Amino acid sequence: MSSALTDLLPLPIVQAPMAGGVSVPQLAAAVSEAGGLGFLAAGYKTADGMYQEIKQLRGLTGRPFGVNVFMPQPEHHGAVTGPTGAAAAPPSGAVEVYAHQLAGEAAWYETELGDPDSGRDDGYDAKLAVLLDNPVPVVSFHFGVPSREVFDKLRRAGTFTLVTATTAEEARAVERAGADAVIAQGVEAGGHQGTHRDLPENDGSGIGLLSLVTQIRQAVRLPVVAAGGIMRGSQIAAVLAAGASAAQLGTAFLATHESGASTEHKRALTDPLFARTELTRAFSGRPARALVNRFLREHGPYAPAAYPEVHHLTAPLRKAAAKAGDAQGMALWAGQGHRMARELPAGRLVELLAEELDAVRTALSTGGDVR
Repeated sequence: MSSALTDLLPLPIVQAPMAGGVSVPQLAAAVSEAGGLGFLAAGYKTADGMYQEIKQLRGLTGRPFGVNVFMPQPEHHGAVTGPTGAAAAPPSGAVEVYAHQLAGEAAWYETELGDPDSGRDDGYDAKLAVLLDNPVPVVSFHFGVPSREVFDKLRRAGTFTLVTATTAEEARAVERAGADAVIAQGVEAGGHQGTHRDLPENDGSGIGLLSLVTQIRQAVRLPVVAAGGIMRGSQIAAVLAAGASAAQLGTAFLATHESGASTEHKRALTDPLFARTELTRAFSGRPARALVNRFLREHGPYAPAAYPEVHHLTAPLRKAAAKAGDAQGMALWAGQGHRMARELPAGRLVELLAEELDAVRTALSTGGDVR
């Protein structure tokens, strides 16, 4: 499996799939062309929307790439998200209470709140059908573990599979289900934590990346891709030394020229006004790391554990804030290393990361200074 993963990666650099319009085909193509592994994010898209992006990406590069799929979310009465257990139910009426709290935001942005009951499966079955009919080199899964049958079908189609895990227990579930590799996501990561089930203790108690990579390496025999807060080649060297086969970077690519992120989002990564990140349920109802802004401060403490209901509820607010160029009302997803973001072409960033990685390897082999 490690050799299969290495064959897909001339360089041990994976561009994280960032849903919400960031991971556009141009970004994925630039990363893959430079020797990394570019990724499309199918989350929040229709199956046809995903297929159109795959076709566009194939027109831009002949190199391997990946597509990320969100797992369906269970009903809150205790259905499971996979092999690891049941979902936690939000208090009755919690979403309605949160909607009432957000009424002032809707009035401010002159928009309506979204319908929280807009769906829980994110078109999962339809997307799998497309990926089986038109196989891509790599597929990864977030928010849970597919069945063994799904992995078997994708393997027969020639697709390499990965699943995000945030604990050693989750990594063991990934291995039991039959995935080819596991993405170890440390708590430093920007955006949504890829926990297999959403429980109250998910708020802020995650495991740091280096510790997590070591724990998962001891727990499973699968290749590990390390994700969370990685912004420099020296950090890639660190996770490789810890036993990872590759590093996945999201925030580092968010600021690149090809990224589909808004100008306000890119600028906020290094703006002193946004000094830190925090895990919050404010925007989606599920723990996700974002730059601390007004919306997060005012609503984060009251947001219920209700994904994707809260995501659907706040979607028009976030869209209106972005249209108005108001970074204080946007979901500014970012990892803990956001201040190290570099505004470069994506291909140049891959080259620079590879140069930094080589410099560390050379310094270690010669006893030089590692910076």
